[in-house]
Amino acid sequence: MAVPSHHLVADPPPFGSPPYPPDIFAGQTVLVSGGGSGMGLAMARAFAQGGASVAVMGRNLENAQAAAEGLTKLGVKAHGISCDVRLPDQVAAAFDEAERTLGPVSLLANNAGANFPVLAEDISVNAWNAVTRIAIDGTFLCSTEFARRRIALGQGGAIINNSAQYIWTGFPGDAHSAAAKTAQATMTRKMARDWAAYGIRVNVIAAGFFPHKSSTAGRREGGIEDLQAMIPAGRTGSIHEFGWLSAMTCTPLMVGLTGQVIVQDGGESLRRSLMMPDFIPPRERADGPWGWR
Repeated sequence: MAVPSHHLVADPPPFGSPPYPPDIFAGQTVLVSGGGSGMGLAMARAFAQGGASVAVMGRNLENAQAAAEGLTKLGVKAHGISCDVRLPDQVAAAFDEAERTLGPVSLLANNAGANFPVLAEDISVNAWNAVTRIAIDGTFLCSTEFARRRIALGQGGAIINNSAQYIWTGFPGDAHSAAAKTAQATMTRKMARDWAAYGIRVNVIAAGFFPHKSSTAGRREGGIEDLQAMIPAGRTGSIHEFGWLSAMTCTPLMVGLTGQVIVQDGGESLRRSLMMPDFIPPRERADGPWGWR
């Protein structure tokens, strides 16, 4: 893969060199929603590198269990759980199972989500709900279940949410996802304020392009090479560096950090010129050589 001539930011250290001690989460349990693959699995692996026991939660039990088995190779306890984060009874049952198996959940990573490109006028009610309910309702239900348990114990904790850098701008074909990811950022700020007195910190990462097997990054707009060329850093993100930042926000090293939307996108969301490229109507973009149809 060609490296853009303006490449400015070095690649991150290899996965085996995390930016925190291997015991920084010792004695703690993290629950990761949507942790069976992609960015959720990157979060789970990053917490495992810090010594946390990991509850991997996903709708597909087989995937969650396979991910958990892989995490045990990092030297930690892990357990796969099936859960639809849109359903409060299943969320509560998942927390119960995680705590029976691994101990009290003191860390939460909300990653569960869904996305697919479709123009706003073509989004059906079912398609809208499929994306927004997982991200909005799921984040709300998991976070409040977590907070109630931590408050009842009289102990603090930390939550990290996975949002997106396009929450301020929108993105062609992502009206459903942009709405859901924006809601996550707003919830983060409100929950951080509500739960600060209980020692519960809540932050969110507005993530840029981190291509992986289940992502749409690189399948539109010309592929990975074109993505790299437009990003000021000169490269897309490595998925393990997203996982590291997610886990880092929950460490004692970041104990003063709460209610923050952290952008991790290599500068992609910055305006890069006084004169922007010519506007292409979204439907023309979707149907043309730049699009996904």
